[in-house]
Amino acid sequence: MSQVIISLGSNLGNRALRLSTAISKMQIDIGDILFKSSIFESESWGFKSENTFLNQVLSFQTELIPEEILKIVLKIEKNLGRIRVSDAYESRTIDLDILFFDDKIINKEALQIPHPRIQERKFILVPLNEILPEFVHPISRKSIRKLLDECQDKLWVKKFIP
Repeated sequence: MSQVIISLGSNLGNRALRLSTAISKMQIDIGDILFKSSIFESESWGFKSENTFLNQVLSFQTELIPEEILKIVLKIEKNLGRIRVSDAYESRTIDLDILFFDDKIINKEALQIPHPRIQERKFILVPLNEILPEFVHPISRKSIRKLLDECQDKLWVKKFIP
């Protein structure tokens, strides 16, 4: 069994419902939840948007390989209305990213694990630190807590209160 850590984000439509629906689908198709962060609200990162994001991070126990998980999360995104127009940052109904897969390092065109910009994004590090502060990034060899302490991102991230 392996551990896969996935981030979820949404800033269009019923954001909380989309996160919940994606989580239910991932439980069925990927595996059991080991850890689940609170939902956090944040400013958009990398582009301007009037809509704030809801973000969450989950850890699953799985028997799947990373490529199978990627196919599943892309299908869930599509089913929840995600339309990929370009590689540019933009508002989205749902965004699912594989952050880590055990301590593996994968560098393929379609799949990079760990996710290459984790250390730059407070909206990922804050929920990740809530559930796995001592998890060590396999490339930087720093804990999530340390990465959050060093993060230069000045955008706000706060717990979501519905």
